[in-house]
Parts: sequence; structure tokens; C-alpha cells
Amino acid sequence: MISIKRLSSRDADFKPRLGDLLAFESAQDEAVDRSVAAILADVKARGDAAVLEYTNRFDRLAATSLAELELSRDAMQCALAGLPGDQRAALEAAASRVRSYHQRQVLQSWQFEEDSDEMRGTLLGQKVTPLNRVGLYVPGGKASYPSSVLMNAIPAKVAGVAELIMVVPTPGGERNPLVLAAAALAGVDRVFCIGGAQAIGALAYGTPSVPAVDKIVGPGNAYVAAAKRRVFGVVGIDMVAGPSEILVICDGQTDPEWVAMDLFSQAEHDELAQSILLCPDRAYIERVAQAIEKLLPTMPRQAVIRASLENRGALIEVRDLDEACAIANRIAPEHLELSLADADAWVDKIQNAGAIFIGPYTSESLGDYCAGPNHVLPTSGSARFSSPLGVYDFQKRSSLIRVSKAASKTLGRIASTLAQGEGLPAHARSAQYRVED
Repeated sequence: MISIKRLSSRDADFKPRLGDLLAFESAQDEAVDRSVAAILADVKARGDAAVLEYTNRFDRLAATSLAELELSRDAMQCALAGLPGDQRAALEAAASRVRSYHQRQVLQSWQFEEDSDEMRGTLLGQKVTPLNRVGLYVPGGKASYPSSVLMNAIPAKVAGVAELIMVVPTPGGERNPLVLAAAALAGVDRVFCIGGAQAIGALAYGTPSVPAVDKIVGPGNAYVAAAKRRVFGVVGIDMVAGPSEILVICDGQTDPEWVAMDLFSQAEHDELAQSILLCPDRAYIERVAQAIEKLLPTMPRQAVIRASLENRGALIEVRDLDEACAIANRIAPEHLELSLADADAWVDKIQNAGAIFIGPYTSESLGDYCAGPNHVLPTSGSARFSSPLGVYDFQKRSSLIRVSKAASKTLGRIASTLAQGEGLPAHARSAQYRVED
């Protein structure tokens, strides 16, 4: 019997119980952070030698140089060519859909000239340019995350990033062909078989073999996350993600086994993942609970799913769907399924969610792999203020300002007055020179 929390919004203690459910201790492990700090400092000081030493130690390799750990483009293409036909077709279809979606996100430069008499000749605008070089971290070994390669690499290439460098650990020398095939399809330029904090350090600081990048993206373990936190500011990072989350709002009309499996889809990631159902139909919630009991023994990762559901999962009865949407906005989940007969009518009620899956046929797993939108999403309530990874994360904006001689007098007086008010006389004088001329 699985012990998953049952809550009701009618209960007097609902708000504090919901708060306890959502609470997640994200504090870093001090031992991990100390270890990462030492590794990063060593990589910064000794470059290739340090990266090679840690890679050999942690991945059980015997490489004599980083050149041995760099894969050629031919190796990526060979991995693609060697895939079974169905895997290659699926990977190519997913890549095509991800690319098509992200091409619509490309920001454009723009500018305009003011046309009033006193401002004529003044130009204002925005220049959009891609990042020059980006590093992509991909988990390696027995783990296979080709979807993460596509979701991180394709937006970067669509944005116009000149060079995309992928790092992937290969414990025991095991190279995952699906990951390398995805890199070939996504247009990755260089691949190094290195991982952990040492790979993050190499990308951030640069070594004789690994060029320094402008931004690091991609998922990793606690050591990788800690390293990304530490190098932020030297380089940009995408985010430091928390555990996976799914929130399902259901009206009681979807097959309860579908909903149970949707909850499993995130619970199977790890024991800290969070799966929550909001529904106004108490009898239906019981049917979902029964479906969970029925289906759990059939799952290969049932121990992880059970721990996740018992630790952080919940089946919550709400008064109505309006209240469900209000609670969803409070939670701000990574993935939100609107498993409703008239789901489109409820989309406008949702303000805070990483991705919204509309209707009972739109399973979250489609978004993970092949729907097209990015699966790198804000977690731990950060959907209140942040967005999915996209092309815009690989582009930057420069403001354009050109002021005519006539306009400099008008704007100079304004700037001078404000600068004097702020106690910055050099600013004021800089503007006044143009006025006095």
C-alpha cells in the first residue's frame, strides 16, 4: 500500500500543509561545495593537467592527454549512422520539431529615428547578436539523454552561436551512441569526453585544449550544479535546476490510469521529484489512487516512484477548477497538465508554469521529447519569474544610441539637471559641454 498524502482545500490547515509539501531544502552540501571549490581552483591553476588527472580518477580512464578525449565530427556522424532505423527516425523527427519551434523565437535587431524638429537625426535601437561560444554539459556513461542534447544545442545553433562545445563524461570509457548521434544532428562543433566539476572549470576558465566559453548550459549531478553556481559571473549559466515536478489539474473525466502514469512520469526521475493532482471530484481522486496501486508494481523504477510519491507527492481535493488554477499559480510548477474536457478555456487562468500541457491527450512526456518547445524549464516555484530555455538565452542585446547636434542640447539639459541632482558633476559637465557648444 502506497502512502501518498491526501489534502483538501477545505481543511483549516490546508495552507500550511501545502507549504510543507512544497518546501524543498536546496542548501548545498558543504562537503560537495568544498570539493568542487578545490577542483575548480586546481583547474584554473593547472589547466589540462588537472582536468586530465580528475577525469582519469573519476571516470576510471588512463588517458595521457585531453587530445585523446576529444571526439571528431566523424565519430559523431558514425554514431548517427550506426543507430537502428527507428531510433534514428525518432531522433531526426524530434530534432526537426525542436528546430522548427525555436526558429520562431529568434530576436531581431531594430532601430528608429526620431522625427520631431528638436530630435531629428537622433537614432535609438537594439542590436541583437549571438553568443560566440557556448558549453553544453551532458550526463554520460549508462545514462542516455539525447533529448537534452537537442533541447540545449538546437536553440543555441538557431540563435547563431558560432561554436558549441559539448562535454560528456564516459565512465569506464563507455560512450553513448544516442548522445553522440544527437550531437551530430544538433550541430555540436566539438565534443570532449570529460565531466564533473573539472569539465565545468575547463569551460569557464579555458585550458590549452578546451577553449573558454561565454555560457554553460545543461543538466548534471550535485557536483556539476555546485560548479555552475561557483563559475557564474565568470560565465553565464542557464539555471541551477531543482527536482522535476508535475502538477495535474483534472476535472474527473480523464482515464485515471492516464493520470496515474502522468504522475509516475516525473516521480521516476528521483526520490525528490514532485507529482501532485488537483481535482474537485473526491470519487475520481480515489480512482486515481487505485490506479496508482494497480500500476506501480508494473514499473521498473517502482522503488524510486514510491519514494517520490510518498515523500513529496499529493492528491488534493479542491472546491472547483477556479481554485485549482489559483493553487497552481501558487505552486508555479515546472510542468502543468490541464487534463480537462474544455482545457483551452482554462489556459488564461494560468499565470505561473514552466510549460502548460493542454487537454487530456497532451502528456507531459511529449514535451520532454518531441512536441517542439524546450524541456529545460524553471523548477521550485521559479516559474513565477523565469521562463523555459530558448533561443533568447543564446542571444544578447546591445542598445543603439546616436544623438544629433541639435538633440544633444535638449537631452544635455535634461541629463545635466538629473546628474546634478544625483551629485555626479562629471556626468553633468559631460552633457553640458554639448549644450554650451
